[in-house]
Amino acid sequence: MAKKINDFKRGHGCIWKNNEIWVFVSMDHVKPGKGPAYVQAELRNVKTGQIVANRFRPEETLEPVHFDRKKMEYLYSDGSSHVFMDPETYEQVELPLAAIGDAAVFLTPNCVCETCFVEAELMSVELPNTVELTVTDTPPNVKGATATNQAKDAVCEGGANIKVPPFVENGTVVKVDTRTGEYLGRV
Repeated sequence: MAKKINDFKRGHGCIWKNNEIWVFVSMDHVKPGKGPAYVQAELRNVKTGQIVANRFRPEETLEPVHFDRKKMEYLYSDGSSHVFMDPETYEQVELPLAAIGDAAVFLTPNCVCETCFVEAELMSVELPNTVELTVTDTPPNVKGATATNQAKDAVCEGGANIKVPPFVENGTVVKVDTRTGEYLGRV
């Protein structure tokens, strides 16, 4: 059953397009000064990870993909794919590296993620909004640098590069927003 474009939500809508499954990465309702309103959307191919921009009319209907959501635990990456495990059945499934893209730096072992299955095949993974990461490399704190609220670069486990306050040192566990890559606080 076809649905209108306005019924889809960012990250939760999957559609069939050119016999492939695409997920909405972003959606913006645009009302230009001249001309009809439209929906500007970015779609990500779940198999290849390719992102394309599309423009849809508000009355346009699309064919949704019927999928099942399931919480799964991230185990490890073997260089060509990420491996996830169902905590109830202990079944392991693989997802190509390109399907997660740059967000993979926030994956840590035993991280519970929301997964999307289409016809019993793992199609996409949605990371939790926040994760706890250990800072592995950051420059030492400069004495007397308290006049301004400066941030310094830090590398966390998994390779995530974030900006942290000066008091954060190597080995500190920090909370990070996976959507923006922003430091939220110490744990």
